[in-house]
Parts: sequence; C-alpha cells; structure tokens
Amino acid sequence: MTINCKGKLIDLSTPKVMGILNITPDSFYDGGMYKDDAVILNQIEKMLSEGATFIDIGAYSSRPNAEHVSEDDELKRIMPIVELILKELPESLLSIDTFRSTVASKCINSGACMINDISAGYLDKRMLQTIADLHVPYIMMHMRGTPQTMQQQTNYNNLVKDIIFYFSERIATARSLGIVDIIIDPGFGFSKTLEQNFEILNKLELFKMIEKPILAGISRKSMIYKTLDTSAKEALNGTSVLNTVALQKGASILRVHDVKEAIECITLVRSLSR
Repeated sequence: MTINCKGKLIDLSTPKVMGILNITPDSFYDGGMYKDDAVILNQIEKMLSEGATFIDIGAYSSRPNAEHVSEDDELKRIMPIVELILKELPESLLSIDTFRSTVASKCINSGACMINDISAGYLDKRMLQTIADLHVPYIMMHMRGTPQTMQQQTNYNNLVKDIIFYFSERIATARSLGIVDIIIDPGFGFSKTLEQNFEILNKLELFKMIEKPILAGISRKSMIYKTLDTSAKEALNGTSVLNTVALQKGASILRVHDVKEAIECITLVRSLSR
C-alpha cells in the first residue's frame, strides 16, 4: 500500500507519523506557539529528526466553534510558511490541512505534496477536481456541517456503517475523476460525541474493508483529556495509549503533536506483532 509524494513512493504497510504544525492563533493545543521563522523551522527539524514522514500544516483552526477565517487570511498565513520550509528544508513532505481548493492549488504549486481535507470535498465543490488535476495524495475526513456547526450533528442511524457509506460515496466520486492516492480519516472529534469517538476507535478495524490507508488523528484531543479530567497539555500519555490501540486496529498514519512518542508506539507495536 503506497502513495506517491513528489515522485517518491511512501510504503504505508509500515505505519508512518504525520507531525502537526498549526499556524493558527486559536488551535486547541498549540495555537499561537509558532509565530516566527526560527521557531517554525526548529519545530519542523525536530519532528523530522524524531522520525516524522509528513508535516501537516494548517492555517484554519477546525476545533469546535472555531472562528471562521477568510480564504485571503488563510493564504496570508500559510503561503509564507510553506515557502519558508521548502526553501530551508526542501526534502520535507508537506501536507496542507485545508478544505479550500484555491489554498490547496497554491500550496501544491509551491512544493507541498498532499492535501488533508476535513470535509472530503463537501465544503468546496471544486476540491476533488483540483486534486485530480494536481495528481497528489488526498486525505478525506468524515465530518458533518462545518467546524462551527459540527457538534450539533451527532445523530446517526448506525455510526460506523454511516461513516463507511460516506467514504464509499466520496471515494467513488474521487475515483471517477481520476484521483488515485486516497487516505481516509474517520474524524475523531468532528461531529462525534465522546462516546462515539471511542466506538469508532474500538471498531477501527472495520474501516479496513474500504481498502484505503487509515489516518488516526487522536493526538491530545478532548476524548482523552475529558475522559481523564485533565487538559490537552496533560494528554500525552493518553495519546500514546490510544495511538497504540489505533495501530493494533489497522491505522497506517498517526497524525500527532508529539512525534517521538508516536514513533515509539509504532516500534513497540511492530515488535509485538513480530
């Protein structure tokens, strides 16, 4: 199971780590931490040295009830960072966390290699065609509504079955346009209650029937810190526990704030399976 990133085949049969770089002022954990070039480059170098295969950059906070950001503001935030990283660290494989086709196109044309779309193309009808034209890997996530409305849309007939149906429809549409490299993300914390997040994780192996790599984005989320009655800052140990479960149930990519610990999870789970 491989994906093509800028001509480089990435084998996802061995799980990989995607390090998170949020350049938003209001992200739930690291909002406002990365404000200047030196700090950003130091963090990217740290994540790469610890074993991250991909770096996921986002300039639009998608936490529940996050403030809306205009397309112009998103571009003003993200474009200089993409250009900075690829100038100083040109071998970096950058994933762009955006649901806007214009942002996706400009970032890919500047050297990024992958798009991570929380809406699977529903929030911008031009996104899927843009991905097809760009010939890049595409992460499609399950979400209902928008970040501002998603937590009011948590009623399902059958949670896992409904999400699998959602992906089946989205993948069929993507394939019809010629999109080849598709990764699915069940969307922990997006249009899900605390209990629903754990149900998805508990049944994550069922998503393997879709026959696409699975990305698990659990890092420091509320399903951890609310369950433990703590905070995102204190949720690293809980993140490692749930990342381990996700790996055992078939996750191919861990999207995390803490790369070193995620790599350790992968190493130990692989040793256990051998």
